[in-house]
Amino acid sequence: MRRRRLFWPILLVLTAILACNLPGDMELGASEPTPAENTKSAPTSPMPATPLSSEVIYPDDFIYLGAFRLPGPSGGANWDYSGHGLTYYPVGNPGGPDDGFPGSLYGVGHDQQLQVSEISIPVPVDSKNLDDLNTAATLQPFADITGGAITEELALPRLGLEYLPPQGDQSTGKLHFAWGQHIQAFEPSHGWSELDLSNPQPAGTWVFDGYTNYVTNDYLFEIPAAWAAANAPGKLLATGRAREGLWSGRGPALFAYAPWEDGNPPPPQATLSSVKPLLLYGEQVEGIPDIVSDETMAMEGYLDPDHWWGGAWLTAGDKSTVIFVGTKALGEAWYGFANGVVWDYDCVDDNSCPEVPEWPYDDRGFWADDYQAQIIFYDPADLAAVARGEMESWEPQPYATLALDEYLIDPEIDLENYKYDLVGAAAYDRERGYLYIIERLADEYKSVIHVFGVEG
Repeated sequence: MRRRRLFWPILLVLTAILACNLPGDMELGASEPTPAENTKSAPTSPMPATPLSSEVIYPDDFIYLGAFRLPGPSGGANWDYSGHGLTYYPVGNPGGPDDGFPGSLYGVGHDQQLQVSEISIPVPVDSKNLDDLNTAATLQPFADITGGAITEELALPRLGLEYLPPQGDQSTGKLHFAWGQHIQAFEPSHGWSELDLSNPQPAGTWVFDGYTNYVTNDYLFEIPAAWAAANAPGKLLATGRAREGLWSGRGPALFAYAPWEDGNPPPPQATLSSVKPLLLYGEQVEGIPDIVSDETMAMEGYLDPDHWWGGAWLTAGDKSTVIFVGTKALGEAWYGFANGVVWDYDCVDDNSCPEVPEWPYDDRGFWADDYQAQIIFYDPADLAAVARGEMESWEPQPYATLALDEYLIDPEIDLENYKYDLVGAAAYDRERGYLYIIERLADEYKSVIHVFGVEG
């Protein structure tokens, strides 16, 4: 297998149709953005590597191993338009081949159904020719693990996923999940299920104490036990959201939590009290669903169309890092339409709104000149300082960036096929240092999974 070493390289509702993407009041000391804030720009160069601690993982610790394809439909669902949740299960597929890639992956399928399937992990192949790639096998067909939380009425739903072995008084490992949709406030969003998808026995859902869904219910991943013991005792799950626009603040949010500390399981619609913020680019004001922030609380290079879909806490030997995977906006950014037509926030009041462009440019939202699939790296020492109250939640900054486009099969936005995001969720095999990242709509309408080795 050929390997390549890496270098530096997206009013709750004004009306249901008119304002699903219209920004709310989020500026400190201002009621709404001014027209001058309708377009912004960000640097396109990688961020400098200046972590506070010395034992961090850098982009050049990554080795690209290749990719593999996803299987066909099962259980009444499929992998088309997939990319939301993904998690590694270390004892999955026990009868599989001895090929260096043991275990299995649980992943979330079609983004309107959000059902979960378990698949094998074939040997990745370093090729952009789909015919060269191996294809995963279905180990468990698609099923709903949320107990009916995902319905056809949801707008732009999402589902995060993470496996953990038994915790507290649990007798079995669980698939922890976080579900949500485009516009929410303070709704129950987190739960867990059993690993047997034919009988998932979902528990939940629960709401985070005091925190809006805009910062809690998308990506989900494991916190290493040693870090948790020192900085957030008992809390082995990290969850958050980085919604396009300012609703979730000006960068990715992250919280440590431990639902088993509130019951085994907590009752439905319970409020989870065992929650600790690790990253939040703004402030949560009681009862207000939008995160309140200003530009002094922003992630460096933040633009409103940024959309981080996945995350993982990587460890390799004595090194570690926290990563977010997503589609980074570049150049100028604006609110309006993809063809460059700007929609002024005040245009409804003075009847000056532009005409809606023809399809496929008729989707109003946050757009930019260009986009790049990226991984951004955070120093766990910074998150520890936030957990101890020594840093504000908006002070940590990424110390490195890895551009992914050169490894992708189809690194282009495709409006006609509703491809607004290039990459999706991530999963990590901590024992072997394998990082799995979803590339969306790369195999016609299906995703492809890329594999990176992380060296310690």
